[in-house]
Amino acid sequence: MTDTTAAPMTPTMSSTEKTSQPGLRPAALAVLGGLLLCAGWMPWPTVLTVPLLFVAWVPYLLLERRLTLLGARKGRVFAHTYLMLLLWNALTTWWVSYASLPAGIAAVVLNALLMCLPLMAFRQTKKRLGYRWGYALLPVYWIAFEQLHLHWDITWPWLTLGNGFAAAPAWVQWYEYTGFLGGSAWVWAVNLLVFTTMLKPRSPLAFYERTATGLVETTTPASPSGLARSDVKVRSSFALPVLAIVLPIGISYLIGATYQEKGPTEEVVVVQPNFDPYVEKFEGGPKFIPYEEQLTRLLALSEQHLTPATKLIIWPETALEEPYWENTLESNPKIRRIREWLTRHPGVALLTGITTLGSYPNKEAASETARYRDDLGYYDFFNSGAYFADASARVVLYHKSRLVPGVEKVPPLLVSLVSHIDLGGTVGSVGSQPERTVYPAPANAPALRVAPVICYESIYGDFVNEYPRNGATLLGLFTNDAWWHDSPGYRQLLSYGQLRCIETRRDLARSANTGFTGFINQKGEITQREPAWVPTASRATVHLNDEVTFYARYGELIGRGAQLLAVLGLLVAVVLGWTRKVSQG
Repeated sequence: MTDTTAAPMTPTMSSTEKTSQPGLRPAALAVLGGLLLCAGWMPWPTVLTVPLLFVAWVPYLLLERRLTLLGARKGRVFAHTYLMLLLWNALTTWWVSYASLPAGIAAVVLNALLMCLPLMAFRQTKKRLGYRWGYALLPVYWIAFEQLHLHWDITWPWLTLGNGFAAAPAWVQWYEYTGFLGGSAWVWAVNLLVFTTMLKPRSPLAFYERTATGLVETTTPASPSGLARSDVKVRSSFALPVLAIVLPIGISYLIGATYQEKGPTEEVVVVQPNFDPYVEKFEGGPKFIPYEEQLTRLLALSEQHLTPATKLIIWPETALEEPYWENTLESNPKIRRIREWLTRHPGVALLTGITTLGSYPNKEAASETARYRDDLGYYDFFNSGAYFADASARVVLYHKSRLVPGVEKVPPLLVSLVSHIDLGGTVGSVGSQPERTVYPAPANAPALRVAPVICYESIYGDFVNEYPRNGATLLGLFTNDAWWHDSPGYRQLLSYGQLRCIETRRDLARSANTGFTGFINQKGEITQREPAWVPTASRATVHLNDEVTFYARYGELIGRGAQLLAVLGLLVAVVLGWTRKVSQG
């Protein structure tokens, strides 16, 4: 029998096998893997390509296995892995370079490098604990990394695997229980099933024979405890991977078919003024439109779509741009103009994006993101939302809290590095707030409690689900999609909103400066969408659900659980590796 107490050994291939390996070369597998991983992030999101995610990691698993059997150096394995991840990032997020070429290159190069971390942990675990533990912990390491990527300073979760189902919301209605990391687990589970099925009976999880030179693959069990050859045909069947795909989709369609929109209804108007941020929107642009004229267009579009039943109007991110000092907000002429307009339309509330400045009396009171100028003292710059419940109510502000890395949030060590680079917005960290503000309901619509979600924040499922816990009945998303021109970026961002609606079972009213303006229902279905790149507005009746989903109530159980298991797995691998090294030394 095989000595089960011996250290796990790396399988090797015979000289004949090394020269006669069938299939694609590792470099071709890396390219194929990079292309397949793009399936969930197509330029025009489509359900037709989403199934490719279920085999997208198979090329990596094959190339890693082949290079391991060949005894390839670590650097060669890393190079092929990085090539695959670099292609995936470059082909799906290249549009970031529209705002800044250096920032776009950095996002692609660095994120691909970070993605190598869980795959390196997998290889080390496989080396120290054996193949079964290595492959079992691979999805755990990846999901633990995705959870980490939601919270640290250089967060960039655009390519979280679960987001890849944004083009197929009907397949993932169960996100209300698992969140989008449940989709990541699904992708990995199916890929590993396909991989092991493809390789049977030569699977790394199956048969090896220990020789003087190491482990060599065989077609018979290495011990009586192994599976018999008569089982090979059954085990080589693809029935299990197919079932692993079909069953969750079937459950999702069953949930979707029985789910009914919940909550009372109210009418909402979302406005799309269509100001080009590179030319018209901001002062200094070659065709800058004065802020008074921008406000006139916003009010006119709102007026055109207003009805006696309208309870809420939403304007896009930085619709009010100048910026506005928070301590003197009420004295600003444009704020007074808005209040006068609301007076003529009683019963209508307004939610708008606004750029604000908050001052501090001294350095001790200032936040860690505060700036200093001799003429202004200490102050913070905020990408904010402002809510007017009616013509006379106090303005309630919300400060964007999930900030775009490199543009709105820069780790202190990198501030000096990027301070001279144009990243498509304000360089340096802007202010934020720790809690999720839910705007109070107006008197004539007691169920209308709006969650202000600003642009990039809609990528984060765990972040958005805090709003329903705080009482939100409607997601109000306001954004400026035009930073990325006519690229896949704003189309993908729209589809991410569909996932957030499923996770929270909330309707979403979406106002874009330009891009896509419209509405998404609680099942993640786009019910109204206005064309991009034109001044327009959209009006719809939304449902105001106050029930809290399992995912919104308990948060990222999958992500936090994966992090705990990942730490334990790495500790065991390190400790066993050290003890074996000591015993052999």
